[in-house]
Amino acid sequence: MNRKRSLELISKLSDANGPSGFEDEAIAVAREEMQELAACQEDSLRNLYLSRQENNGQRPVVMLDAHSDEVGFMIRSILADGTMRFLPLGGWVNYTVPASRVRVRTVQGSWITGVVATRPVHFQSAAERGKTPEISEMVIDVGATSYDEAVSFGMETGAPVVPDVDFEYNEKNGVMLGKAFDCRVGCGVLCDTLRELDGEELAVDVTGVLSSQEEVGDRGVQVAARTVHPDLAIVFEGAPADDTFTPPGEIQTGLGRGVMLRHYDLGMITNPRLMRYTLDLAKEYGIPTQQAVRTGGRTNGAQINLTGQGVPTIVLSVPVRYAHTHHGFASIHDYESAVKLAVQLLRSLDEEVISTF
Repeated sequence: MNRKRSLELISKLSDANGPSGFEDEAIAVAREEMQELAACQEDSLRNLYLSRQENNGQRPVVMLDAHSDEVGFMIRSILADGTMRFLPLGGWVNYTVPASRVRVRTVQGSWITGVVATRPVHFQSAAERGKTPEISEMVIDVGATSYDEAVSFGMETGAPVVPDVDFEYNEKNGVMLGKAFDCRVGCGVLCDTLRELDGEELAVDVTGVLSSQEEVGDRGVQVAARTVHPDLAIVFEGAPADDTFTPPGEIQTGLGRGVMLRHYDLGMITNPRLMRYTLDLAKEYGIPTQQAVRTGGRTNGAQINLTGQGVPTIVLSVPVRYAHTHHGFASIHDYESAVKLAVQLLRSLDEEVISTF
């Protein structure tokens, strides 16, 4: 793998503005990266399909999936004072939202900076100071002083909003900082996996999908799975890390500890035969892994798993500290472990192996 190239790709994907339903920028980054390596096609839900040039239509089909959307917001209304009410796109915790910089898309398609504001402490009662306001009580302020001025800035109802955060990389410890690592690191893993296999003849056909609207209900992947008709699926995720608040003996998704494989989440019990096969493969090639039984959350794997007569599905995750907030940390070493495991898994698959799952 070319780490420098991977970091450049992750940076572009992370910095792209693309909340649920507005994934265009992230899709454009992936298309530019992959157009010489795969046949690229989009559908009306903004799913991007990346089919290997080596596919021949005569072999079992493996679907690679990573969702391209990030958690964000949408403008709900513009108030008389020029501030704007908004609603969340995806799962936010109220106390992580206020006092942060955001980007709001204008009517013209450019992005301007705003801040998420609440009533200043000077104007709060004692009771108000002791609680976090609801998102419905917050506003986004772009510096306008009236409704008309906000409109002149290009503000409109329905405008998408994302955190205003730029990608950074600490070369000393291999840790990345940025927004949208759930699931732009997964998108990067998918692209790098296809790049690593470019030109190789496999015993399976492989189609990657950057699926839309996962954060609002796994919507894009439902269409994508019906389109691809996979015999097996590998889902890539940026999974919430638990290593900063969990007792040492219970950590299952830690930064720098390898790719995470989940046995269970609220949407899927991973096929145990596929899980064992993948873990054995990782051990054979010396790829660091960590295993988790998740008590919350779900992935696109839940939808793919239930497609047709059932699809053996496994989720390979890069741990992300502070997912679903403005800033996240992820390790390039975990990222590379995910790519290496996906590559070896795809190289090992054929019709006979898949039939054993």
